[in-house]
Amino acid sequence: MKSLIPVVMSGIIAVYGLVVAVLISGKIKPGDYSLFAGFIHLAAGLACGFTGMAAGYAIGIVGDACVRAYVYESKVFVTMILILIFAEVLGLYGLIVALILDTQTTPMGC
Repeated sequence: MKSLIPVVMSGIIAVYGLVVAVLISGKIKPGDYSLFAGFIHLAAGLACGFTGMAAGYAIGIVGDACVRAYVYESKVFVTMILILIFAEVLGLYGLIVALILDTQTTPMGC
């Protein structure tokens, strides 16, 4: 059962991309969509996508190695969780950057 943790953590990365996609698609209005907003949304999607891909790659490598090592030594579990958390934070940083970028498309008034 403990070997499913990397699979669950990689699924959380997909939820980050889904959140960004829903936020971006909610702001698209036909006829009222500027080029600036399009490029900002592209940058937000790329930021979340590339960091999600890097986090998923890291989670995959660490998860594979640690699950194999857990068969022989059960002390590896805590180390695996810590490394997986650090890998997950990469995707979270991308979500934060995407959310910051997404807020820049709304006009700011005084």
